[in-house]
Amino acid sequence: MDLVRHLRYFIAVAEELHFGNAAIRLGMAQPPLSQRIKRLEEELGTRLFDRSARQVRLTESGRLLLAEAREIVARVDRLHELARHGEDTVLKVGVPPDLAAAVIAALVAGFRETNPEVRLAPAEIWTADQVTALAEGAIDVGLVRHPVSAPGLQFGEILVQLQGVLLAAGDPLAGVGEVHLADLAGRELLMPPREGEPGMHAEMLSECRRHGYVPPQVHQGAGLGLVLAGAAVAFGPKAELPGLAWRPLLGSPITCRVSTAWRVATAPMNELVGDFSAVAVRTLKESAGMTDEGAVPARRISRRPGMLA
Repeated sequence: MDLVRHLRYFIAVAEELHFGNAAIRLGMAQPPLSQRIKRLEEELGTRLFDRSARQVRLTESGRLLLAEAREIVARVDRLHELARHGEDTVLKVGVPPDLAAAVIAALVAGFRETNPEVRLAPAEIWTADQVTALAEGAIDVGLVRHPVSAPGLQFGEILVQLQGVLLAAGDPLAGVGEVHLADLAGRELLMPPREGEPGMHAEMLSECRRHGYVPPQVHQGAGLGLVLAGAAVAFGPKAELPGLAWRPLLGSPITCRVSTAWRVATAPMNELVGDFSAVAVRTLKESAGMTDEGAVPARRISRRPGMLA
């Protein structure tokens, strides 16, 4: 168990005396927060909170632990700060695990050109976990997918990437020009994990339903093995991959919106975060085919005759 991280969770709940508010403050869902507090209580062998339907109160053990927890966390933060001053400056960046390796390489190279004295340290993390990592200071800046909302975070320019459909090369739809979402009926869908990309997950499935495609099963993961096997289809940017065919979607109903994100209270890193955001916008446009959100034309209504709105 990561004791310091669990103490951070405990401090947030102790100060808010409300699991929901503490979860919002930490940028995470309430059930995982409750589970981690329970794990801390099991590790320490004592209850830290009295919970009821109406209120949350610290137990005597909880009150005694709070001051110690604050001191421990403050000391750990101080150690990290001293270590940073004793080494080359590092900018810790979160990127989606399914972001193309060539794009990550371009981000690193582009940032190195403007800040050769700073080491960029990318970590592959889904959006929901990036929000938590930003709140805890585990990363300095992230590339997140929208829609996402979290108190205490600031977002850079939002870029849009049109998504087509990835099919097995032998799929009958691999030979058509544009695929209507309704043409995918009966095919299972592969998407990033729902817990990792909850906003994008919900938005894409809603758009699928609106255009007549209700996947019989939604698989979650970053690999394309199921698509190669012809067991599922996936959405993604234009790509040429062995054994797969990419086709544009009629009306461009599926998009992916991306921006940088950082904590408002990152004053020591503000300049570097700003430099990275500028590099990210340029790189995602050049290497990932993304465009400004305002430059994307309104989606054409592309329903089949007889389909319900």
